[in-house]
Amino acid sequence: MSTTGSATSSSLWRRPYVKLATALLCLAGLLGFELLTNTNIRIGGLMVAVPALSATFLSPGQVLFVVLVTLPSVYLAAINNHTLDTKAFPVSFATVVLISIASVVTATVRQRRERELAKSRWVAAVMQSLLLRPLPCRLGPLSISSVYIAAEEEANIGGDVYAAAVTARSVRLMVGDVEGKGLGAVEMVGYLLSAFRQAARNGITLAELPDFLDRRLRDELVDAQATSDDDSDSVARRRAMEGFATAVIVEFREGEDVVRIANRGHPPPLLIRRDDVLSLDPLTSALPLGLGDLRADEHRVDTYELAVGDRLLLYTDGVIEARDAAGHFYPLADRVARWTDRDLDEMIDAVRSDLLRHVGARPADDVAMVAVQRMV
Repeated sequence: MSTTGSATSSSLWRRPYVKLATALLCLAGLLGFELLTNTNIRIGGLMVAVPALSATFLSPGQVLFVVLVTLPSVYLAAINNHTLDTKAFPVSFATVVLISIASVVTATVRQRRERELAKSRWVAAVMQSLLLRPLPCRLGPLSISSVYIAAEEEANIGGDVYAAAVTARSVRLMVGDVEGKGLGAVEMVGYLLSAFRQAARNGITLAELPDFLDRRLRDELVDAQATSDDDSDSVARRRAMEGFATAVIVEFREGEDVVRIANRGHPPPLLIRRDDVLSLDPLTSALPLGLGDLRADEHRVDTYELAVGDRLLLYTDGVIEARDAAGHFYPLADRVARWTDRDLDEMIDAVRSDLLRHVGARPADDVAMVAVQRMV
């Protein structure tokens, strides 16, 4: 009941004429109090606050209308208080006029910035749809659910990434975390996703995939550096373009009771089997993608049993490194164990809500989680 009422009030407040009516009612209330009370109590000067405050939520045209109502109201208040003929009235009235003009200008600037922000959000939404394609709810033998929270409040995409691909014999899922932030990180996300999808089309095996992604990422970064304009690129962007990415790729083959995992420096997936939550740590460590030129890793693929009904939770370090007010990290494995009896969407939504409660605000780092369940 209270939720419905709150939603109705919020929807009502979004209507422009409701906001205008509110401003005019405040002005009428001040003028009425001025006219009906003793002349020793003068609050007519407060009327100038109405157009000034209106500039924060009304359009320039509506603020101008409020101004046109405010000026005669101030004049009537001066008549009522017998201050119309005083030497101070012209100065005070001129002050009201100047503040009113400033209010209209402020509303104009605010509206322009709101339009620019709306355009930026639209561009971000388009970029997200191109890079982070929504994962299907069902892919082969798997049911899939995912969540993404960008650290930047006005951003739809950050440095975390997830993707799915289908090969001739298998279904693959990747969750990764690109080092850095801003434009450079988003570009690296694009490179990583493009290479991941190309590998599926070209028949690259899972054992070959990490090295393939590493080479492609380093080649793209070299090309980007070679073609960048040092006079226009920021230092932050160049540093991000010299970065790396951690990633974990899981592969499921139809008719097999196992999951194959290739991990390049990424937090290990969690295997959820009934009420048990197990961390699938890699048997050998490997450098993140983009750093393969530092040493030659002989990367192996780890294999784990995956029965019908078993779940995997893939996530980025933004989840397990999220801190509460006391500085404690988010205990993902312990918390997810509370909701193993829920369906996949409800489980990951519960983790998301619990994580936000844990940090008490927006996470300091990007957050990505992908939960999968073997159905057949």
